[in-house]
Amino acid sequence: MTDAANDPRDTDPRDAAPQYVLPLVVRLERDAPPERTDALEASARAVLTFLTDPRSTEPAGEWHDAVTAWTDGRIRKVVRRARGAQWHRAEALDGLTLRHRSATVRVFPPVPLDGWPADLARLQVGGTDFDDTEPVAEPAAGVPVLWLNPALSMTAGKAMAQTGHGAQLTYAALPAAAREVWADAGFPLAVRTATPAGWRRLAAAGLPVVHDAGFTEVAPNSATVIGDHPALHR
Repeated sequence: MTDAANDPRDTDPRDAAPQYVLPLVVRLERDAPPERTDALEASARAVLTFLTDPRSTEPAGEWHDAVTAWTDGRIRKVVRRARGAQWHRAEALDGLTLRHRSATVRVFPPVPLDGWPADLARLQVGGTDFDDTEPVAEPAAGVPVLWLNPALSMTAGKAMAQTGHGAQLTYAALPAAAREVWADAGFPLAVRTATPAGWRRLAAAGLPVVHDAGFTEVAPNSATVIGDHPALHR
């Protein structure tokens, strides 16, 4: 499955709809930056948690209309960073915070492309790059994996948006029963970079693939993430 919603070459009726973006903010304190892999996994889990929250899914939910408007257009996610007082101001806004090991990410209801709340609009997109300080272990058996394209170089912030996309596409590709099991478990997942040979195998397996619009860091239509959930192999 391709995330064609992010391919700018497509002629898509969703382009005629008002365009929204899903804001995510990663907490990036000077003296305690998160591990890169933790942040990428946190972003993916935060998106899934937000999209399955009753406030998003129920017609009377307070986020439902914004989520519907967002999914009616191109699916955009933007990751910004905050520390100290910036983070506390952002956390006071309506949204959902997910903590995953060393990483803390807050996701907010979709907003118009030109209608960000002031406390989010002033946060920086740049500077969202940090690394793992220790080697990352192999994923545990049976855990869904979001595989990064080994041929691409992305900042942590860019990659966080991509893993959010990948998680969303993977969830959408699952049978309803598998979605429920994954949600009930709290959306366990791993993010890892594939080997070149592994990426080729995954790309040929018919799994969900994120293709980026190419507005930043990567070329248009670059395949950035492949979602590999055990239920997709049954």
